[in-house]
Amino acid sequence: MARDIAWALANSDLVHDRDALEQAIARMAPKIREDLQGSVPVYLTVMHGGLPFAARLAMEIGALGLDLEFDYLHATRYRGATSGGELAWKHRPATPLAGRRVLLADDILDEGHTLRGIVEWCRAEGAAEVRIAALAVKRHDRCVEGVCADYSGVDVPDRYVFGYGMDFQDQGRNLPAIYALRDDALAQLGD
Repeated sequence: MARDIAWALANSDLVHDRDALEQAIARMAPKIREDLQGSVPVYLTVMHGGLPFAARLAMEIGALGLDLEFDYLHATRYRGATSGGELAWKHRPATPLAGRRVLLADDILDEGHTLRGIVEWCRAEGAAEVRIAALAVKRHDRCVEGVCADYSGVDVPDRYVFGYGMDFQDQGRNLPAIYALRDDALAQLGD
């Protein structure tokens, strides 16, 4: 049964509020600038979820004097569902990556299957270096080997999370906080 965002919010716990997220993003920027200075990295936003985070992080990085060349990609495994399937490319970046340093900006690193496919594609395109900036990292023991965030903002529980780019059934990406659906509510989605 389809549920709306009001139902999801009523059946969720607040994990990180807007202030906590924006402070976490601001803390990420100096390390990124330090690691990537001396170059103009290709800054790839992973759509749709990475958009709010990527925009905020880009401004923090820019305030520290590091220029970025913007592009985006859209690869997904979820398509509005609560679990992932095959990686589907909806848009590949137009910017040539050969010999370039690439910074991927995504909303969440969960198990890492989507990001692994994206990193592999960037390397196949000749990227000299690929780094991952993720707003949230889900803590569990199911991560794809070798896939980790070089820069991360906050940890989130091993639950269905949404907000600040992450969706609940294609809703709520523009919520300025991260919420976790309660387990009893997640069970209702299958009803």
